[in-house]
Amino acid sequence: MNLTLATKIVDLPGVRAEHAMKLELLGVHNLGQLMVHLPHRYEWIRAQSGLADLEPGVIGSAVGEVTATKISGFGRKARFQAVLSDETGRLDLVFFNQAFLAKKIHAGMFLRVQGKPAKHGPGLQMSNAQFTIIPFDEVEQLDPNQDDEYRPVYPATEGLTSQQIHGIILRVLDQACLLLEDHLSDEYRQTRAVPSLRDAYRMIHAPETEEDVLSARRRLAYDELLMLQLGVHMKRAHLRRTLKAPPLPRTPEINERILSRMPFALTDSQQRVVDEISRDLAIETPTNRLVQGDVGSGKTVVALDAMLLAIAHGHQAALMAPTELLAEQHFLSMTEMLKGSSVSVELLTGSMPGADRERVVSKIACGECDLVIGTHSLVSESVAFHSLAVAVIDEQHRFGVEQRAMLRVKGSQSKSSEHEAETPHVIVMTATPIPRTIGLTIFGDLDISTIDKLPPGRTPVITKHVTPEQRSTVYHWVNEKIKSGDQVFIVVSAIEPGGKSDGSIRDLRSLMRELEGGELNDVHIAALHGRLKRDTREHIMHRFRAGKIDCLIATTVIEVGVDIPNATVMVIEDADRFGLAQLHQLRGRVGRGDKPGVCVLIGNPKTEDGIARLRAMVETNSGFELSEKDLEIRGAGDVFGTRQSGAPPFKVADPFKEFELLEMARRDAADWISNSPTLDRQADILARRRLLKAHGQWLGLGDVG
Repeated sequence: MNLTLATKIVDLPGVRAEHAMKLELLGVHNLGQLMVHLPHRYEWIRAQSGLADLEPGVIGSAVGEVTATKISGFGRKARFQAVLSDETGRLDLVFFNQAFLAKKIHAGMFLRVQGKPAKHGPGLQMSNAQFTIIPFDEVEQLDPNQDDEYRPVYPATEGLTSQQIHGIILRVLDQACLLLEDHLSDEYRQTRAVPSLRDAYRMIHAPETEEDVLSARRRLAYDELLMLQLGVHMKRAHLRRTLKAPPLPRTPEINERILSRMPFALTDSQQRVVDEISRDLAIETPTNRLVQGDVGSGKTVVALDAMLLAIAHGHQAALMAPTELLAEQHFLSMTEMLKGSSVSVELLTGSMPGADRERVVSKIACGECDLVIGTHSLVSESVAFHSLAVAVIDEQHRFGVEQRAMLRVKGSQSKSSEHEAETPHVIVMTATPIPRTIGLTIFGDLDISTIDKLPPGRTPVITKHVTPEQRSTVYHWVNEKIKSGDQVFIVVSAIEPGGKSDGSIRDLRSLMRELEGGELNDVHIAALHGRLKRDTREHIMHRFRAGKIDCLIATTVIEVGVDIPNATVMVIEDADRFGLAQLHQLRGRVGRGDKPGVCVLIGNPKTEDGIARLRAMVETNSGFELSEKDLEIRGAGDVFGTRQSGAPPFKVADPFKEFELLEMARRDAADWISNSPTLDRQADILARRRLLKAHGQWLGLGDVG
């Protein structure tokens, strides 16, 4: 049959219609997708023995018919038992804590089992054996003289086993491999010690040794990392080569005017980052820089410095925050810092009344507004800037690459067409420090600056973990802290009861009633959450900041940007339900004045990950250490990356474990793009096509080349 990679699964030789339907449920519709349906693990299938030939204490493999089954015991300790028979004898199978197998294994089935048998009465017993159910039509095809086999195990589904998928792949593997074109030359592959694409797929699906799998995985993992790195370097080169931003040199006069607006002297760490940004802004190459720093390290002041530099040169600046509350907090603090200056500051959020919104949008378009602070409303079609020179995005991980690109085109929308359009310099900030691995992958198109020191006087927050049984003791202590003049945050994961909760989750409304009638009945409590109107939120925060509210019970709307120097206590209910980065952000709301802060985590984690998160919070205050710990706990796929940024996940590569491979791919991509910025040379066309298919959409590469 004349196959192509587009040949439908149902048209492949020897594939039954029902098997084709099952493969389609797994997302496999054609030969090309079948080739990239990769094994998720491998197992040795030992040479088949007769049941009577198995040896006690020696790993063996055998095939037999299930002749009897039963369940012994009750509940969690129940065990499933089966008898396996062939013409030579019998083997007793026992599976502890796996009573559910009674629904999968029935008398009359044939199983291949592998494990270490032990003497049991007059015969042998195998505990928790690896097993494969063998379809009846394949039993006669079994070769009793087969040698040991290193077999791939595929993601499968009911009605289609891994072994059946492997059989389908083996029938077409040789032809399919011939259809694969390699985007890496022979010389390139030899220099990097990776096999050809054809050999990689042949070895990944039909390995003869474990070394075959390692070699194939290395090539496919390298390809994934290389494609991403080519994408970010291509985008970076395109921005620098084709776009122009207004140059914003820092003169002594401008510098003196900006510094006079700062509430305190910059730390050495802040000054270093300001200098790095200033060098970027002084030229017409668009800045694309990430500023990362731990909670409370002073990133906002650094961002304001850059925005004032734009305004000093007669341009506009914008700051985009992920939540209305954070945008409001930035607006209030920056308005206060700029009081008495000629800088016009406006706030733009989605919940603003229509008339107020139209007024602000009009001022932005005609240039009457110098600095606008807002949410994602800033990138809506109705907003056009007169001359946007610096755009700051706060909490970068809350936004995707698309929002960065949308802000970038806001540069000169209202200028006449005869003027060359300019793009703004873009600075993104995060208080969730980025592991180096993630920095090179998801944020590989950004230069990275790090504020690695806290301002003087900031003391580490003491963190304690207690169980729900100790809740009353905690709140009696909270009452004492309030009586001594301190203020308190209490964070909950839900506003009101609901969902599938078993009642053990503390919601805002229930907890507020409970505390007002109990341990905190004589203090002033208020609630804050995202459903409140903006005026109400501002009123509550103003009263809390003024000391008229003792205790604020809130959802995670207070996660970032809230700065109350007198707040020294943070209590987080059901702390095991929050992520590590979120817990660290919440903890950063206290201890921001001259008093030390305390964070109490109330929770009873049931999973190993939950236990590890709370232990890490107690053991370290460093956001940089916690980011690496978070990566270790959750894996590279879930930290920042694929869900928040829209980046496709890796199928093979694990940047956390294969950092050397990532660095090699990054170096290679930088060299490749420096020689072929848009991959338009004839030798690069195939690599370009695969890059655009893999990453073109999320990286916004449609306008490149």
